[in-house]
Amino acid sequence: MDYQFRDIEKKWQQFWADKQTYKVDNSSEKPKYYVLDMFPYPSGAGLHVGHPLGYIASDIFARYKRLKGFNVLHPMGYDSFGLPAEQYAIQTGQHPALTTEQNIATYRRQLDQIGFSFDWSREVRTSDPGYYKWTQWIFMQLFDSWYNLEADKAEPVEQLVRHFETSGSKGIKAVHDEDVKTFSAEEWKAMSSNEQQEELLKYRLTYLKESTVNWCPALGTVLANDEVKEGVSERGGYPVEQKKMMQWSMRITAYADRLLQGLDTIDWPEPLKEMQRNWIGKSTGASVKFALESETIKAGGSGAALNPELSPLNFIEVFTTRVDTIFGVTFLVIAPEHELVPVLTTAGQKEEIENYIAQTKKKTELDRMADTKSVSGAFTGSYALNPLDGARIPVWIADYVLAGYGTGAVMAVPSGDQRDWLFARHFNLPVIQILDAQKDVEHAADATKEGTYVNSDFINGMTYQEAVPALIAKLEELGAGKAKIQYRMRDAIFGRQRYWGEPVPVYFKDGLPHLIEESELPLVLPEVDKYLPTEAGDPPLGRATDWKYREGLPYELSTMPGWAGSSWYWYRYMASPEDRKEDVFAPAKTIEYWKDVDLYIGGSEHATGHLLYSRFWNKFLKDMGYVQEEEPFKKLINQGMIQGRSNFVYRLINEDGIGTHVFVSHGLKDQYHTAPIHVDVNIVENEVLDIEKFRKFRPEFENAEFILENGKYICGVEVEKMSKSKFNVVNPDDIIERYGADTLRLYEMFLGPLEQSKPWNTNGIEGVFKFLRKFWKLFHNDQFELAVSDQEPVKAELKSLHKIIRKVEEDIERFSFNTSVSSFMICVNELTDLKCNKRSILQDLLVVLSPYAPHITEELWHLLGNEQGSLSYASYPQFNPAHLVEDEFAYPISVNGKMRLNLNISLTMEAPEVEKLVLENADVQKYLDGKTPKKVIVVKGRIVNIVV
Repeated sequence: MDYQFRDIEKKWQQFWADKQTYKVDNSSEKPKYYVLDMFPYPSGAGLHVGHPLGYIASDIFARYKRLKGFNVLHPMGYDSFGLPAEQYAIQTGQHPALTTEQNIATYRRQLDQIGFSFDWSREVRTSDPGYYKWTQWIFMQLFDSWYNLEADKAEPVEQLVRHFETSGSKGIKAVHDEDVKTFSAEEWKAMSSNEQQEELLKYRLTYLKESTVNWCPALGTVLANDEVKEGVSERGGYPVEQKKMMQWSMRITAYADRLLQGLDTIDWPEPLKEMQRNWIGKSTGASVKFALESETIKAGGSGAALNPELSPLNFIEVFTTRVDTIFGVTFLVIAPEHELVPVLTTAGQKEEIENYIAQTKKKTELDRMADTKSVSGAFTGSYALNPLDGARIPVWIADYVLAGYGTGAVMAVPSGDQRDWLFARHFNLPVIQILDAQKDVEHAADATKEGTYVNSDFINGMTYQEAVPALIAKLEELGAGKAKIQYRMRDAIFGRQRYWGEPVPVYFKDGLPHLIEESELPLVLPEVDKYLPTEAGDPPLGRATDWKYREGLPYELSTMPGWAGSSWYWYRYMASPEDRKEDVFAPAKTIEYWKDVDLYIGGSEHATGHLLYSRFWNKFLKDMGYVQEEEPFKKLINQGMIQGRSNFVYRLINEDGIGTHVFVSHGLKDQYHTAPIHVDVNIVENEVLDIEKFRKFRPEFENAEFILENGKYICGVEVEKMSKSKFNVVNPDDIIERYGADTLRLYEMFLGPLEQSKPWNTNGIEGVFKFLRKFWKLFHNDQFELAVSDQEPVKAELKSLHKIIRKVEEDIERFSFNTSVSSFMICVNELTDLKCNKRSILQDLLVVLSPYAPHITEELWHLLGNEQGSLSYASYPQFNPAHLVEDEFAYPISVNGKMRLNLNISLTMEAPEVEKLVLENADVQKYLDGKTPKKVIVVKGRIVNIVV
C-alpha cells in the first residue's frame, strides 16, 4: 500500500491519546528534562502556520530527549484570560468563558493533528478557578511580604511588625515608598490599627498607589505599554490618554539588582538579556534638591541648608549621573504630570501649560520615549535655585520627561547633553560651558568625563574623579542631596479595569485594603449583566449583584493583568492531576524533582514583560521557601517569525484614476497604469492565480477580465507579516489535509534556522512530501508490500546510517533542525541508490527520523514487528565512528595518461600489492590489449598510472 498519510496520522494520534503515551511520572530513575513552550492565548482565528514553529522545535527536542533516556516533561496549556475575549463579549453579550472554551477546542484540535507529544493530563488554563486560586494566593503572599535590604530577600510582614514593636523604624533597611515615617516603638504602638496599616502599605511588595497609566476611555480600562500603538489601543484603535489613578502595583524594583545579576547565570540569547539590562537601567549618581525660589529665600538664601521640615512641594528633586555638571544647569524640566505643575504655573502661563498638558495626554509613554528629534515644552513661569551657587533657574515642562521615571524631573545641562542643548537652542535658553575651555559648546554632548573644571571656585582644577565625591559631600552637608543608585525600571502596575481577569482577593474597610482568608480562595468572578464599566465609572465588576465580603464590605473591583497567570504557570505543570488536590507549593511536592525549566522556547517580544515578571515572581517564591531555584528558565531560545508570502493582482486604472475590473498579469503590469490588490494566497499556486476562485473571492469582480501571460495570470509576491488583512494567512489544517502533519513538521524546520525569521513559501513543500514517499518506499517493493531483509548490511549502508545518526544528534543538540532535514534527504537518496532494505539499517533510521516525523515512523516501526509500546520510548542508536573510517579508496586507473576506470582497493595494501591487483583486473587487461606494461606508477591513496 502506498503512503496513506491521513489514515496513518489519525491512527497514531488516537493511539497516543488512548494509551496516554506521553503522560509522565514525577519520579524516575531516569534524569529529568523539562521542555516548555510559551503557552498561547487561544484566539478565535485558531493557529496559522507561523504559530507551530516553536512548538515543532520543542517537540523534536522533547522526543529526542526521550530517546536518549530522559524522563521528559513536555506540557501545554492556555493563557486564557485577556482583552480580546472581553471585547468580543462586549460586542455580542456572550460570556467570555464560552468564547474562550470554543477557541481552546479549536486550538486543541489543531495541536493534536500536528502530532505533539504533550502530557495533556497536566493542561492548565489561567481562567480556570482551580488555577487562578493559586495566582490569587501568590498575590496574597506578596501583599504580606516586604523586602529586607540587609538580608537581600523578601520576608513576611510579621517580621517587620515585630521590629516596629521593639525598635520602631530605627535600623530598618527596606524597599519602601519615599514618604515613610520615622517613629519609635512607643509611637508605633500608639498608632491606631488603620494608621499602622497605612504605614505598612508603604513597605508591602504589592500596594495601592496613585500612578500615571494608559487610560482608554472607549475600552474603559488601563492598557499596558505594549497594548498601545501610536497613541491608540492596539485592539480597536481607540484613543489612549495618560491619566492618574489609584492602582495596584508590585515592587519589582526591589529585585532590580538580582534581576541584573541573574542574567549572568542563564543561557539566554544575548540580545534579549541586553534588552532586560537596558529596561532595568541601573544608574549610579546623586539625588539633588533644587529648592523653589520663595522657599529658598525663607530658608536663608542661596547655599543655605534646606529646612528638613519643608514639604516635597517646596523643592524639585532630580536624579543625575553627572553631578559634576551641576554648575552648568541653566533650566529644569519636569513632567507635565508632575505634582508641582499646579503649584509652579503662574497666571500668565496657565493657558499655555494647560494646552501643552492636553496635547501630552494624547501620547503614550512609549511614543514620548521614542520621539528623540522633536522639541516641545512650556515654561511654568516659576524658578528654582541651584543649591550650590544660588543661580536662578527657570522651570519648564516637556513631554520627554516622564512622571513615573525617576523623580519626574531633570536638570538640564545644554553643554553636556544633546537633547538639553537642542531644547535650549529651540527656546533661546542660556548654555554654560563647564568643561575645559578648548571644548566646543556645540559638540560638548560628546564630551567624556575628562579634563578639568574651570568655571567654579568650588571644583576649579578638579578632575571628574575628585569633583564627584566633593560635590556629593557638600550637597549632603546642605541637606540638598545624596549619593544614590537608581533604576529606569518602575514598579509594575498590577490592576486592570476589566472583567475577564483574576479577581484581586482584597476587600476594603475604612478605605484600606485587607486580604480575604486563604480558606476562601478562589475568589471567583461574579456574573454581570454587561462587560462594560458602570454608569458611575466603576470597572465591570461593579455591576455584580451582592458581590460583597462579610458585613457588606466592598471587594476590589479591578482584576489582575494578563501577565499574572503567566508568571508562575510552569510550576503548575509540574504537579500531576493527583498532586493538584494538595497545596501547589508544598515543600515535599514534585517541584523538588523538576526544579526548573531546562529548555524554554518563545518569542523575544516578551523580553520586558512576561520574561521579566516571571523571573521576579520566581525569585520571590524562592525567598519565601516555596521553590528551589533562583531562575525559572535555564535555557531560552527565541524562535523567529514565519512571515507571510503575500500575493497581488494588478488592477487597471483608467484615465480618470478610477479602478476598473481589468487585471494585468505581473510581467505586463509596467506597460499599464495599475494598482496592486492583495489576493488570497490560498487561491494561488506557484504564483499562478486560479481565476474562477478569484471571481468568487471578490464578488464585485465576478465579471473581471484578465490580461494574461502565456495563457496564465501570474501574481506578484512580497514578504509581509502574516495577517488576515493581507489575505496571506495559511491555515495548517489545509496543509495537513493535503500533505499530512509529518510533512508540515519537516517543512517548517526546513525553511531555515529556528532563530531567524523566514517567509512561508508553499511552493517548496512538495519536495518534502516527495521525500516522505521515497522514505516509505525504502520499506516496500514495487507492489507496496513490506519487503525488508534480515541480511547483514554492507559497509556503504552502515556508513550512510551512521553519518545520519551523528549528524542528527549534533544538529538537535545545537538546535540546527533545518540542516537535519537536508541530511535525511541525502541519506534516503543514498540508501535508495544502494537498494537497501536491511532491517538493521532501516529500523535505526526510523528512530533517528521519529522526532521530526513521528507518525510515519511509528507506523513503519510497527510494520517491522515492534508490536509492543511506542517508538517514542525506543533508544537512540549508538553512533559507531568505525563505520565512517575510510579503509578503501577508489583508485583512478590511468593507461598512457588517459583515465580509464576506478577500482576500489583497500588502503592497507602497499604499492606492489596494488600493482598486482590492478594488472590482474579483467577490465584493465582489455585496455592493455595483451601488451606488457613498461612501467606501473602507484601513488598510494591517490592514483595508478600504467605506461604501455
